[in-house]
Amino acid sequence: MSEVIDLKELYFLQSQLDETISRQHHVTYEMTSHERLLALIVELGELANETRCFKYWSTRRNGEKERISDEYADGMHFLLSLGIPLGVKKMSYEIESDRLSLVESFLLTYKAVVNLIDNYTEKSYTYAYQCYLNLMPKLDMRVEDVVISYKKKLAVNYTRQMNSY
Repeated sequence: MSEVIDLKELYFLQSQLDETISRQHHVTYEMTSHERLLALIVELGELANETRCFKYWSTRRNGEKERISDEYADGMHFLLSLGIPLGVKKMSYEIESDRLSLVESFLLTYKAVVNLIDNYTEKSYTYAYQCYLNLMPKLDMRVEDVVISYKKKLAVNYTRQMNSY
């Protein structure tokens, strides 16, 4: 049975954080679109690194679930932030399970995210987001886990803003 994630509340929460950051740092979405894309790519790499899924040379497997959840939440923040200026209308996604390995799923997600550099459209964005969300079952994460991790990281991000991070 597949899960559905509704992002309406998370888009709202992210827009509030983005407004706080915008005021404090005197930036706009237009000024920071490339930085947001690069940040998403970096966060996707940090998530992959934490899973250790590609480290064929190592006998140590899987990072700690809490660290993986934290890294996943970081990616959620930047994906949501990238969708806001596009005026994305798609608010819910069905999490799809497939037969791809975790490594193949990361590569597919990277490809979709990198495509946003030259093709920053709602269609390309929603495809990239779908790829990202489809990592969830492979990471043994459920919608509830993701929402909790996102909100936990949201609180951390507000604290960082208050402390001149």
